[in-house]
Amino acid sequence: MTTRDARSAERSTVKGTGAGRVLPPAGPQRLLALAQLSNSVGDGAYYVTSALYFTHVVGLSAERVGLGLTVAWAIGSLVGVPLGRLADRRGPRGIAVLLALATATAVASFLLVRGFLPFVLAACAYASAQSGLGAARQALLASLIPAGARTGLLAHLQSTLNAGLAVGAGLGGLALHAGTRSAYLGVFALDAVSFLVCAGLLSRLPSVEPARVDRTAGRVGRVGKAPRDGRDSRSGRGSERDAVAGVLRDRPYVLVTFLNTVLLLRMPLLSLGIPLWITERTEAPAWLVSALFVLNTGAVMVFQVRMARGVTGLVTATRSIRRSGLVMLASCMVFALSSGVSPWIAAAVLVAGAVLQVVAEMLHSAGSWQLAFDLAPADRMGEYQGFFGTGVTVARTMGPLVLTALLVGWGTPGWLLLGGLMLGASYAMGPATRWAATRGSEWPELPEQPDGAGHQEGAGRERFEGTRREGAQDGREGGAARRQGGAGLATGATRVRLAPAGVAAARGAEC
Repeated sequence: MTTRDARSAERSTVKGTGAGRVLPPAGPQRLLALAQLSNSVGDGAYYVTSALYFTHVVGLSAERVGLGLTVAWAIGSLVGVPLGRLADRRGPRGIAVLLALATATAVASFLLVRGFLPFVLAACAYASAQSGLGAARQALLASLIPAGARTGLLAHLQSTLNAGLAVGAGLGGLALHAGTRSAYLGVFALDAVSFLVCAGLLSRLPSVEPARVDRTAGRVGRVGKAPRDGRDSRSGRGSERDAVAGVLRDRPYVLVTFLNTVLLLRMPLLSLGIPLWITERTEAPAWLVSALFVLNTGAVMVFQVRMARGVTGLVTATRSIRRSGLVMLASCMVFALSSGVSPWIAAAVLVAGAVLQVVAEMLHSAGSWQLAFDLAPADRMGEYQGFFGTGVTVARTMGPLVLTALLVGWGTPGWLLLGGLMLGASYAMGPATRWAATRGSEWPELPEQPDGAGHQEGAGRERFEGTRREGAQDGREGGAARRQGGAGLATGATRVRLAPAGVAAARGAEC
């Protein structure tokens, strides 16, 4: 493929991710979306029925179910990083398929669980496979999809996820209405089959060349590729020592992940924080909990792709996250006003707060996706995405404790403190991103690229110029900070986008 043809393919891919399409264009993007849809249907049914299945059918106490799931997801968050690293070393497609099959097996094993210990073991297997699958799929996406199209595709995948969860929740609701053992078993069988379908769809994606550590040159590279120069392993994070220590040695990326985890505390709001607030602190009707869930899911399905369209680089990503912090603060302030008023006024205020909350959610999602990819080395994408994904697990584990203490315990001051925490983390993301981007100068030279590398370098220069123009237009940054941050962002953008993200991406990733 010529450079001009490759650039045209990339532009058409980006255009194809517009809000006007229900699914992305045919090719790897659509297969990834269909795989997401298949397992999200099963997961939606699982989420609404699992607690009652384990308590009413298996016979476990609610306390033991909560303890087992907490242990399982804590282990899953730790296992996600080495499984992501394995995807880098062995190839993300094969590992993703194996982990989808492992998830199906773990779900099926729940059908045989009859005690607490087997439940914990099955839950640990399920959480570990799910965490690793998420990291491997992110690495696969980064290898197959051009950099300029990734955030748009992730927006499509988020919309697809919500659609699948809604369908699955409806099927799970039918099982709850029936209330029989057979109905619950049918839901778990459906979830297992959904991951088998997911594995089949992932296996149809193009194969991706694995990465390995070049022990002679001391850096990560594609198999069979020699380094450009003879620099030794002491220069940069591709060294053997860094490969062993992993992503935890990358302090800027760890900081970005931590700040993102703080922003992810919004996740338990819809499932725990707002329901408790409505029932404990307001006079609003309890059925409003369901209505706000439907509002959130529907808004993400319809508007997430459109909200992500303007996020194209590090500058626009951090700008989107700052805006999400401001909107989230406004949402918390509105929610706080719903206490101590009549039921229908409280309901109207809660709906307004929920609208602001879902806008903040979509802005944050779009920005965080871009940062997660652009700040990670392309040949360690699985490892880095596995680490970045632990923020979701930590937020789901710690979020209930934090939100219960703030909202139920403190009331209105708790809402204001939560909003302030979100605002602070969103504004801290800018300096953290600049720090992470300037670390690009410490990275070792990359291996020689295969045929078609000229396209990637040309596209990288195009995107670098676009990022530089974005920086010049961002009037919110101070003069000195802009000069320092602009240099950092330019360095980071050049480093990331000139890095090989697999043979398909280097050749234009025809989608």
